Amino acid sequence: MKARFTPALFAHAEAVLGQLLRFDYPADAVVSRYFREHRQLGHADRAFVAETVFAVLRRGRSIEARCAGKLSDRARLLVALGVTRGWSQRELAPVLRVSEEEWLAAAKAMPEADFRPAVRCDLPDWLYDRLENQFGADEVLRLADALNQPAPLDLRVNTVKASREAVLERFAADGIAAVPGSLSPMAIRLRDKPALATHPLFLEGAFEVQDEGSQLLGYLMEPKRGEMVVDFCAGAGGKTLLLGALMKNTGRLYAYDVSDKRLARLKPRLARSGLSNVHPVRIEHERDTRIKRLAGKVDRVLVDAPCSGLGTLRRNPDLKWRQSEESVLELAVKQAAILEAAARLARPGGRVVYATCSLLAAENEAIVDAFLAAHPEFSLTPAADVLAKHGITTEGDTLRLLPHRHHTDGFFAAVLDRKA
Repeated sequence: MKARFTPALFAHAEAVLGQLLRFDYPADAVVSRYFREHRQLGHADRAFVAETVFAVLRRGRSIEARCAGKLSDRARLLVALGVTRGWSQRELAPVLRVSEEEWLAAAKAMPEADFRPAVRCDLPDWLYDRLENQFGADEVLRLADALNQPAPLDLRVNTVKASREAVLERFAADGIAAVPGSLSPMAIRLRDKPALATHPLFLEGAFEVQDEGSQLLGYLMEPKRGEMVVDFCAGAGGKTLLLGALMKNTGRLYAYDVSDKRLARLKPRLARSGLSNVHPVRIEHERDTRIKRLAGKVDRVLVDAPCSGLGTLRRNPDLKWRQSEESVLELAVKQAAILEAAARLARPGGRVVYATCSLLAAENEAIVDAFLAAHPEFSLTPAADVLAKHGITTEGDTLRLLPHRHHTDGFFAAVLDRKA
């Protein structure tokens, strides 16, 4: 159902955008808080506000270029609706002032080809320069175009409770359009974004929301029945639950994180999942004594390292404006320290998988190369070979997923095996 476009609804979008552009908090948290404070907004109204303000975050630079000096939140929203979302002046009539008609027509008529590459890609200059050095100008255009689209909704079937075929059959019966994922054997991709929080299969723990690319990290880990496994930066536990399912609910799976709040979000998910082999543990830092007790004893360690998140710009477009060259440098120091600490857990013959949702070599290849240079007891196992054993086709010694090539978030992962 489409929202009824009114001056009042436009005013809500303007209010949310004003808060977002301060960049004090993550965009999704700002939007969620605003909706909690304005419960009179229906589902369609909320969808309009969220999609419109996120369009401004995604296309910020090209929108500013089209505004031609009129850098008010109102002007940004009008250009976002008129250009990014393709609305006509007739559709904008409830809010468009007569004095703005000519200006908006001129903004829409600006040729995108006239913009500088970084503006055309809607990236800050520092990020565009780094990506151009890595991928080349032509591919950055394709990458940026994919990053500026909303992400689809992916699910991971909990194989402890259901099969992918059974979930797809139930969705078909319920009129929910869904197809199997093209990479992960557990993935389902939905055509739309239905409300699933009250769906019986969700309440039963038959599936979780998880990007298909993220699911491949479990297959790189290859956890076996009865093993001891550590998810070193577990967060809210999406990958922890995936590992538990791959372990067939056997062995011991430790979910480490420094945040009580994130681990608290794991608890209801864990309860739905039916897993009994997961042990959440809050740690103070990567040198916590609880970690040292397991040194040299763990079969497999997942290091989904804290990172810039620049591979998730389809979902979190504010990150490209909130991150900086300085923050990436700080993160790289933290990533190297975390990988160093996590690797100490691996037994001889054990495995460490280092992963990020970043696009930048400084957070990915550079971290892995430096680690391998300092640790000859570890070697890089080709990721494509590991995934091929599970019927998953990728290329390269490391896993590199990109939205314009793989239709997933941007992910990097390296398989580091310790010599026996």
